[in-house]
Amino acid sequence: MARPPVGNSKPGLVVVGGTRANRALGAVWLVGAGPGDPDLLTFRAFNALRAADVVVHDGLVSDEILDLAPRRARRINVAKRKSRHTLPQDDINQLIVGLALDGLNVVRLKGGDPFLFGRGGEELLACREAGVECHVVPGVTAALAASAGAGAPLTHRGMAQAVTFVTGHAAHGDPDLDWASLARPNQTVVVYMGVSTAGLIAERLIAAGRAASTPALIVENASRADERRVLTTLAGLAQAAQGVKGPALLMVGEAMGMADTVTAAPEVSETLSFERSSR
Repeated sequence: MARPPVGNSKPGLVVVGGTRANRALGAVWLVGAGPGDPDLLTFRAFNALRAADVVVHDGLVSDEILDLAPRRARRINVAKRKSRHTLPQDDINQLIVGLALDGLNVVRLKGGDPFLFGRGGEELLACREAGVECHVVPGVTAALAASAGAGAPLTHRGMAQAVTFVTGHAAHGDPDLDWASLARPNQTVVVYMGVSTAGLIAERLIAAGRAASTPALIVENASRADERRVLTTLAGLAQAAQGVKGPALLMVGEAMGMADTVTAAPEVSETLSFERSSR
């Protein structure tokens, strides 16, 4: 097995111990870690973690999931939160490519799903351009976990004939969304990264014609032991979002009125819980 990089003073700077010309290439696995509950990992994600030489992970990935990787595996935290980046995205791309070129099996571990607001596509393209083998392992995105946990279906006959996923965060300025389309009734609109712009989102949707009385559900820390749900209306969304501190989703639509706002710690499955690999 190729030995890991040495002499790293920063996570984004990979200093290779020797030439790469005679080394077998490693591979990159873009793995969806799901919303937080380890029991929601796929078996493919679990197996990828067990085989990892290095895990490059987001800040929201829980220790319970990280501990499924072998003890020998190196961990690199590249946490990205709003207005606070450990590494810019371009540096993350270079990091995972560099590690794979050094012969390592790299798991790029992302919360939720790599291809849903996870910038997995950019990392996939970086691997392709460098000639690095790249595999994508889908994950349970937060919207599915939040919907299932609350008993509020994203689609429901007579209430929601469609569901749209959008991001409430824009790189510069306000989110540029098709408000008229999102304001149509009988659909569910799921907003990722929208807590800080909840007031603006509600204002724009109402102005575009969505009823102010439309149910709106906020789910904080979906699937985790500290999950919290707040059921309100579109008119009350801004005020309800003020008390939200952790990662959260905004879900707007008639079917959200079905939500159960009582949360409890999820039961642990004895048959599907994984033990940490000792390799």
